[in-house]
Amino acid sequence: MTTKRTRKVVEALRDYCAAAAIAPGGQLPPERDLARRLGCSRETLRNALAELELAGDLWRHVGQGTFLGPRPRGHPVRETILVQGASPLQLMQARLTLEPSVAAEAAALATPAEITYLSDLVNRGRRAATRADCERLDAAFHRGIAEVTGNPILLGLLDYLAGARRHAAWQREWEVTYRKLGVAEFTERHSLQHEELVACIQRGAAGAAADAMRAHLQTIFAAMCGSGLPP
Repeated sequence: MTTKRTRKVVEALRDYCAAAAIAPGGQLPPERDLARRLGCSRETLRNALAELELAGDLWRHVGQGTFLGPRPRGHPVRETILVQGASPLQLMQARLTLEPSVAAEAAALATPAEITYLSDLVNRGRRAATRADCERLDAAFHRGIAEVTGNPILLGLLDYLAGARRHAAWQREWEVTYRKLGVAEFTERHSLQHEELVACIQRGAAGAAADAMRAHLQTIFAAMCGSGLPP
């Protein structure tokens, strides 16, 4: 979340670039010099630079510096900017694209020990008493399904999406949803859906596992956004 101090430094940076007549594509001074000129810490400066980069007002190239204006075509966007800029809707669309296939793959590969592990996570999630515990155990359950596949690429993608859930936009929506539903309904509804997922995986029913995961994620989306389900 952007702090009042960061917002002030953002405006100070804009004023500095205008006063210094830095043209689009021009390079800003090193962070150490900028922080000294603006009278702020380097941490606050980095937060302000990240906000301006997210807005497309500047771009940064590791080892080369910070440049005014939008990122030129052909320069890859840093992963942190992609995650910070993702909306809850975009995150859920990505999860709906990936996780049903992961669940189907898990259904073809799960061992009895892995079924026991997933079932234990379901039971622990049902007993969760706080929002933080609910979210932590939910993330562990979804990651556990990816672990069953034994595919490090799928696991890495799931971890990447999980990282987006730690950012402000998702956390605000998650908090509203949690308070709206209440802890008992929230944990019970999710636990029943998680149980159904585990049952499908245990039967080796790949199609049913994919459908159960899709229905689960659509339920989360509908509860968070209060609107129609994503396509």
